[in-house]
Amino acid sequence: MLLNETPLILLVEDNPDDEKLTLRAMRQSDVPNIIVVARDGEEALNHLHGDHVKRLPALILLDLKLPKVGGLEVLEQIRANERTKNLPVVVLTSSDEERDVAQSYNLGANSYIRKPVDFDEFIDTVRQLGLYWLVFNRAMD
Repeated sequence: MLLNETPLILLVEDNPDDEKLTLRAMRQSDVPNIIVVARDGEEALNHLHGDHVKRLPALILLDLKLPKVGGLEVLEQIRANERTKNLPVVVLTSSDEERDVAQSYNLGANSYIRKPVDFDEFIDTVRQLGLYWLVFNRAMD
């Protein structure tokens, strides 16, 4: 990411309610950002690996339970591609199953966050994710 360039976030989320909550939380954060939403795994991979892609996201928020291509396969393809292998990927999902957590980390997830059920807690969690990954974390250039 170039200095002074507004960070781009790829939100991969098929649940319209969770999408709205995430967008609201990011708007309420003090972190300027542009969010691109992919509503299934295939769309996410097209945003990352398509010939038309000029700019990669600074952060990917990835749900696991997705139509067309599942979140774990999306993660695997992100890590297998030279251009995207180092992008920060935060799994943001409702799944609390140990095998999903283990597989996510085995495939190279940077973080695994279970979506809070409480509205205010969800908003705060997403806001903190944005602050950490877009402000405090030093990304590779």
